[in-house]
Amino acid sequence: MAAPESNFSGNIERDFYIPTYILSEDASQNDDVRLSDVPTCPVLVFINSKSGGQLGGDLLHTYRSLLNKYQVFDLGEETPDSVLRRLYLNLEKLKSNGHEFATKLEERLRIIVAGGDGTAGWLLGVVSDLKLSQPPPIATVPLGTGNNLPFAFGWGKKNPGTDQNSVISFLKSVMDAKEMKIDSWHILMRMRAPQEGACDPIAPLELPHSLHAFHRLSSSDDLNVEGCHTFRGGFWNYFSMGMDAQVSYAFHSERKMHPEKFKNQLVNQSTYARLGCTQGWFCASLFHPSSRNIAQLAKVKIMKKHGEWKDLDIPHSIRSIVCLNLPSFSGGLNPWGTPNSNKRRDRDLTPPFVDDGLIEVVGFRDAWHGMVLLAPNGHGTRLAQAHRIRFEFHKGAADHTFMRIDGEPWKQPLPVDDDTVVVEIAHLGQVKMLATHDCRSKSVHDPSSHVHHDGDDGDSDGEEDSVVEEQRKFGAANTFKIPDEVDIAHLS
Repeated sequence: MAAPESNFSGNIERDFYIPTYILSEDASQNDDVRLSDVPTCPVLVFINSKSGGQLGGDLLHTYRSLLNKYQVFDLGEETPDSVLRRLYLNLEKLKSNGHEFATKLEERLRIIVAGGDGTAGWLLGVVSDLKLSQPPPIATVPLGTGNNLPFAFGWGKKNPGTDQNSVISFLKSVMDAKEMKIDSWHILMRMRAPQEGACDPIAPLELPHSLHAFHRLSSSDDLNVEGCHTFRGGFWNYFSMGMDAQVSYAFHSERKMHPEKFKNQLVNQSTYARLGCTQGWFCASLFHPSSRNIAQLAKVKIMKKHGEWKDLDIPHSIRSIVCLNLPSFSGGLNPWGTPNSNKRRDRDLTPPFVDDGLIEVVGFRDAWHGMVLLAPNGHGTRLAQAHRIRFEFHKGAADHTFMRIDGEPWKQPLPVDDDTVVVEIAHLGQVKMLATHDCRSKSVHDPSSHVHHDGDDGDSDGEEDSVVEEQRKFGAANTFKIPDEVDIAHLS
């Protein structure tokens, strides 16, 4: 289907400019640009200036030269929650005074975030938790290494140009983009507190920002369990565990020690491939002990129908498991693929829709198994589709494993007692993304998909009310501020 004709007028101020007095009640209208009407596509721009080597800083300079510099934010200087709180508080005050301009601007507002998948996840978490009456849809500029989120919605996976023509072209694409709702997923990690010794099972700075920023749950939180440490967070693309996360952890560790070696996307990807070899991912049967295979590490349960947990049988050869929300993993690959009609009928499998309330669970034996994704119709081992999934770790199988959320890995210690580490993933809600008209992500409601779908509706009816209420938020709005000692350049 052809994309609709563009609304781009060629006038940047008329199309995208947000007056300063809208952004802050303390600003004066006297020195502002006078607009005769509400801009067609007002945008807030958030840029991780440390992403993409020098590209983030260059992009920041270009956007500020084209737009109102006060509508373009460096995430190293101000967090998105403080910006959005200030903006929406001011919009409410203006609307209460009958300011029609503010009302229309809020309806048309769009967000651009430039950074890696970790940076994009940061924005998505904040927008989700602010519970805005009209949450703005988000477009992602690929400034990271993998860039799975931008690729899934048609924004590409190569780092963009930073000159004015490239930025104007991207702004035009944002204006013409369609809105898509995608599922968001709540992750809860619980481990038993040690009876003696230190009470911190994981050093705070070693967790990914999406878990670290939420902190440990308070004693009054309904999700807390006496005698346990509990962490929670959210993700939009994937959670993975096993050898793929191990390679990612090695990459992030090396980048943290030698940031000067990671200045562009090509070098980063080459280093990633080298680490895949040195970590034994291509010779996993020789270098990876079977005690770290998924079936030996954990008991896995899934819930496809509300209230019905079922054991998930994991083949003993699986060394990596991926819980996937979007059809873009490891630089744009699609591990689930599209099941044929026989698989759909016999195993009740569906294509990987991004808004069906189901997460795809895929397994891999090693890197060679992953290489099948490069072939037409290639896919990993399809294990299940589920509304919820739960990992219960076995006693003494290994002293640690590796996990990853949307590109952010960590080394997870495993205790010696039974069932003392539990990771549970549950459907949370939906957020709005901006997508090009030829993007690879598909909606279950899109008639062009031409697929009959009998999947779960994604509601939370029938679950415990207190737990459901707590899972309606990540905690980002109040606490989603990356600490000063954390370098946001590492948000891939």
